[in-house]
Amino acid sequence: MPTVVLVGTLDTKGAEYAFVRDQLAKSGIDTLVVDAGVLGEPAFPPDISREEVAAAGGADLASLCAAGDRGAAVTAMAAGAAAVLADLHAQGRVDGALALGGTGGTSIAAEAFRGLPLGMPKIIVSTAASGDTRAYIGESDLVLMPSVTDIAGVNRLSRRILANACAAIAGMVTSQPPRAEEDRPLVAASMFGVTTPCVTAARGLLEQAGYEVVVFHMTGTGGRNLEKLAADGWLAGVLDVTTTELADELVGGVFSAGPSRVTAAGAAGIPQAVSVGALDMVNFGPRDTVPAEFAHRNLYVHNPSVTLMRTTPEECHELGVRLARRVSTATGPAAVFLPLRGVSALSVEGEPFHDPAADAALFDAIRSTLDQERVELIELDLDVNAPEFAQAMVDWLRSRLPSPQTAGSRA
Repeated sequence: MPTVVLVGTLDTKGAEYAFVRDQLAKSGIDTLVVDAGVLGEPAFPPDISREEVAAAGGADLASLCAAGDRGAAVTAMAAGAAAVLADLHAQGRVDGALALGGTGGTSIAAEAFRGLPLGMPKIIVSTAASGDTRAYIGESDLVLMPSVTDIAGVNRLSRRILANACAAIAGMVTSQPPRAEEDRPLVAASMFGVTTPCVTAARGLLEQAGYEVVVFHMTGTGGRNLEKLAADGWLAGVLDVTTTELADELVGGVFSAGPSRVTAAGAAGIPQAVSVGALDMVNFGPRDTVPAEFAHRNLYVHNPSVTLMRTTPEECHELGVRLARRVSTATGPAAVFLPLRGVSALSVEGEPFHDPAADAALFDAIRSTLDQERVELIELDLDVNAPEFAQAMVDWLRSRLPSPQTAGSRA
């Protein structure tokens, strides 16, 4: 019988958690109730007490109660709940997770749920399920379900919404995920509009060879999701054509994926073919949102919502150093491919970001920084979108990937 873990503050939401516990039992679902409350007594005995949760997060419950600091309590119990769920998952005792809450309860549950694997059902019925929810969801597949009303009692409206959430999580944990007709190794690829021809061609070549390809759009979230898949063991290889998010991280654009970008595949020993796609640009929003300090720079309005700024030789040098250092830490097969005639559709000769000095600074920094005893450096007199460039990256990666006939995937 599947088990759904319920994480919540039983001091303030006890009636609601009792309702969903009982509702899930009617559907034949076992539950484990984790109490993350602090400032009041739990409405019913949980399976895992608030004392245990606090201790798992390195805190003392009595001290949290005595301090009366709600913010500190939420922070401590979120860390504890995350540790408890990680332990339950390691024991094979979690098939799904459900929570209810306002902003505090959502923060606690979201931190705990984000640590669960992709594909494991996880739902929070939340008053915060609208607007900017990135802080809660992160790179997970967590579902935030609007509560409509506050989580404050079981009434004719909340009863239906909570019952719907129970039905949803019950359906998720009891369903069998669809499987492909045959298992195929999964390869992740990174793409941007200005590198689309390269990635489209490479994807076709890999799929023809029997691989499954998942493409990520390099908008910050895309890069973080790619890194998480690599870290979680989903991937057989990475075709990292487009590392543009490093430029936004360096200069302050809107599509930064943070300092862990281009690190997970190497740490996991996954074969990775890496290039410098779209490192010629930093991304901003509409033209009038570009910071005043960049008004004199080479700007290109990509569309009404996106303005691109050409990276300078100095920025390109630093980008080359950062990319080379990160790839040089790889514990598995890795190669960096340099397209000497242009790193995006906008930087080839005749296009607005054509800047040989900036490209040279990027390439020279990679040449001088990359650990070429561990990582191959492959330079091609082509632009990144030339069909031959895609072919070269695919050929290198395929020679290091498991055979589609002998390897399975996690899908």
